[in-house]
Amino acid sequence: MPRLPEARLVETRLRGWINPYAGLDAFDFLRQAPSPEASAYVEHFWVVTWTDLAEPYEQRIVSHPTVNMTITSDFRQIAGVIKGGFSYTMKGSGRVIGTRFRPGGFRPFLGGPVSDVTGRFVEIGDMFGPAGSTLTEQVLAEPDARAAIALIETFLLSMEPAQDPLVEEVAALVAMVERDVSITRADELAARSGRSVRSLQRLFRHYVGIGPKWVIRRFRLHEAAERVHQGVELATLAAELGYTDQAHLTRDFTAVVGMPPAAYARVSSQA
Repeated sequence: MPRLPEARLVETRLRGWINPYAGLDAFDFLRQAPSPEASAYVEHFWVVTWTDLAEPYEQRIVSHPTVNMTITSDFRQIAGVIKGGFSYTMKGSGRVIGTRFRPGGFRPFLGGPVSDVTGRFVEIGDMFGPAGSTLTEQVLAEPDARAAIALIETFLLSMEPAQDPLVEEVAALVAMVERDVSITRADELAARSGRSVRSLQRLFRHYVGIGPKWVIRRFRLHEAAERVHQGVELATLAAELGYTDQAHLTRDFTAVVGMPPAAYARVSSQA
């Protein structure tokens, strides 16, 4: 198999956040890297906190091809890959602590195809039993975010997940798609991976939870949102990101982001 690049996703707060600039005063965001022991499975831990909001604030997300475990007073869930957009409304004061698994990194904990949880929200207690329920109670009771993260990491490692070399392969392929905007088709990624398209699709279904075509399109939409905010002309952007025409990009963008590119450019420029 060809040598693959370093298998980590782009570390930027803005990628996937719809108009994050408007929320800079509404909430605080913390990202923490996992320990070396957990880094085979976890991309990073993240914490969103907000205090005394005068009005509810809704943050919309264009999801990544990853599984997240989120713990807040409202819910304690494993979120599989979310195909559409996702939003969360913050009210008053609160905190969300999340664990973003690497692409493929949740499979050792699930023990089966990650596609089994795609598009689903599963209670942590239902997924991991009484130990999972105890974890959520401990995390919610811990006021210090970094100490709460340590509880989550200890819990995950206590499950003794098996090392799986295919996690590294799939994580590297997903990272390649995110970083290289010239990859616009599944057959191009298959050629670079040394796999057939069919083999690549099977690998992604079992480890990422969704096919390579979706992953490519999702990262191209992440790229589109950032560059629309920067003022890049839409026809040029559509051609660069592998869309047949501007109308196709506009349809995809509107369906996932919730507004057309022109409207998003106006809204994000005002933040």
